[in-house]
Amino acid sequence: MAAMFGKIFVGIYVEIKRSDGRIHQAMVTSLHEDNESVTVEWIENGDTKGKEIDLESIFALNPDVAPEEDIPQSPEAPLPPSGVGKATKVPKTRRVTAIPKPENAPRENRAASVGTTRARPSQHSQAAEPPPPAIAAQPALNQALIQQQNARRKSNCVKEVEKLQEKREKRRLQQQELREKRAQEVDVNLPNYEIMCMIRDFRASLDYRPLTTNDLIEEHRICVCVRARPLNKKELTVKDLDVITIPSKDVVMVHEPKQKVDLTRFLENQTFRFDYTFDENSTNEMVYRFTAQPLVETIFERGMATCFAYGQTGSGKTHTMGGDFSGKNQDCSKGIYALSARDVFLMLKKPNYKKLDLQVFATFFEIYSGKVFDLLNRKAKLRVLEDGKQQVQVVGLQEREVKCTEDVLKLIEVGNSCRTSGQTSANAHSSRSHAVFQIILRRRGKMHGKFSLIDLAGNERGADTSSADRQTRLEGAEINKSLLALKECIRALGRNKPHTPFRASKLTQVLRDSFIGENSRTCMIATISPGMASCENTLNTLRYANRVKEFGISPSDIPFSQSGVGSGRSELSPTYEYVTMVKELMVDPVAAMDGRQGGHVNQLEVLEAQWGVGSSPQRDDLKLLCEQNEEEVSPQLFTFHEAVSQLVEMEEQVLEDHRAVFQESIRWLEDEKVLLEMTEEVDYDVESYATQLEQILDQKIDILTELRDKVKSFRSTLQEEEQASQQIAPRRPRAL
Repeated sequence: MAAMFGKIFVGIYVEIKRSDGRIHQAMVTSLHEDNESVTVEWIENGDTKGKEIDLESIFALNPDVAPEEDIPQSPEAPLPPSGVGKATKVPKTRRVTAIPKPENAPRENRAASVGTTRARPSQHSQAAEPPPPAIAAQPALNQALIQQQNARRKSNCVKEVEKLQEKREKRRLQQQELREKRAQEVDVNLPNYEIMCMIRDFRASLDYRPLTTNDLIEEHRICVCVRARPLNKKELTVKDLDVITIPSKDVVMVHEPKQKVDLTRFLENQTFRFDYTFDENSTNEMVYRFTAQPLVETIFERGMATCFAYGQTGSGKTHTMGGDFSGKNQDCSKGIYALSARDVFLMLKKPNYKKLDLQVFATFFEIYSGKVFDLLNRKAKLRVLEDGKQQVQVVGLQEREVKCTEDVLKLIEVGNSCRTSGQTSANAHSSRSHAVFQIILRRRGKMHGKFSLIDLAGNERGADTSSADRQTRLEGAEINKSLLALKECIRALGRNKPHTPFRASKLTQVLRDSFIGENSRTCMIATISPGMASCENTLNTLRYANRVKEFGISPSDIPFSQSGVGSGRSELSPTYEYVTMVKELMVDPVAAMDGRQGGHVNQLEVLEAQWGVGSSPQRDDLKLLCEQNEEEVSPQLFTFHEAVSQLVEMEEQVLEDHRAVFQESIRWLEDEKVLLEMTEEVDYDVESYATQLEQILDQKIDILTELRDKVKSFRSTLQEEEQASQQIAPRRPRAL
């Protein structure tokens, strides 16, 4: 056996040739004497691979390990076994002495080289000394046995080679079929085919370690996570590309397509880090386990918990909070609303909380365009006021007591059925309001804890803010302002700032108690769309979420595989640090100067003098909000937001005055009716009649004149708002 394998032994490294032509080193792990082959193993891409190779191939690439006597008798014949090596030396010596023959007898020499003693002798061969008969018969018998063994060994070797060849051909056919199948699935003529190949190559260099249910749940006062949904039917129909990659439990990458000056396309791989990242395979139960579930215990400890779902319309906010749905038919049992309520009732049964005798109440309302509506009371309009203790009260909001999870599901279905939705630039059926569902614990009538679950409106920036439709424009401006205020309130909570600008929007004003106090915890779930068409909105969402907690990112946070370290890192250009927030709106400099020198400031001064809406807590918080976000809010945009805020306040005041005039008109009608009845008497006092009628008319003129002036001013403010909105142009998506 040692002579057969030469210098090959288990553990030696030898050169091998792969089926694709590559040559590299591998370690010998076992020797096979029966079919004259060895088994080798090597490590590739972190995996151990192996194959069986015949000795001829090994010796051809590694001549230094071949045996010294390993000289084949002919190109076709394999090596003889080591057991009969001594018997072959005699015929080899005789063949060597028989080689110098005359050139006129090549056939006889060829026959003699095979070792057959029955070859026909020629005249020259007769001249040689003939061996003795007994000695000549023994080599002939030995050579016959050697031929039979060589034939059998050659047959086994050929069979093994044929098997290897068949496997190789079969594998090549399978690979060819797989390539053809992939080519059929992927249309090479797609305009984004090149980008798709870049993304695929980049993902191949990553080592994926996604979030699993076995990972530990960390304690955070402010938790920020990201959830990416799969491509929907509309995106698959138009063959949109998935540009989102979530390689690990806290990293999300956006492959933003870019174009150089020479029209060469490339990828800018922007990287963000958060507390948790959920890929398209994550369920609502898994998202709830890491986000809202840790907050449930907070409200039993006399705390305030808040959970937000934030993102572009159509990115999965309502799906995450409300559950699976098609149209307005929802399966509410799989949303975070219902899952939180389920755990609240489970916690109530624990001994340490059962003795507190807590009652569970629920409210459900929406904030649309700066106005609050009760979704459990036929969308009744509510007023948000501050009492003498500076506590925010939602006047008229109904609280429904709930005894079990089924009661909560019924309330959610009632509220979702009448929630405001409309068509936007991103979604045909978009939720255009902030929906706030609150679970309140009360003990003997006093609040013990509150869990607020908010499904925020879509964050499309600019496209709907500059709409020609005033209602859409005002609603978009109110959404952007409330989201900006929400971000600053959460940051103030995390940094323990002395002042929280909660009065800047109705949303933060209603949720004031959730941002104040040491026992307050908040979780934000940023939902993103994976399509390349939504890349800009996705980046805005991630940057917004990043500003809430301001995570850092380093190259070590990106899990590259060992095989892809060299190629992957060279192509990576991630955003390791968040430098500046992308401006949501772009302002024309010429129009900005005109606006600064125009009538907007004068109009506001007129409003301050006429309406008494000068310096107010709301305006101060709005100004503070804009000062803290100078890179996002230009002076012209601040003027626009201020005009919108004044417009909303004036609208409420006009409506309130109109209601007062209407009630006063009813009293006037009763007084006039009494006067007319007095005139039916024969001897009525004419002077008294005239005096009372004049008083009534004077009151009417004064009140109606005041209301008319306010309505005129309100109309002029509407025109000013429209002019201010025309100076703000939406940021257009960059062409690829």
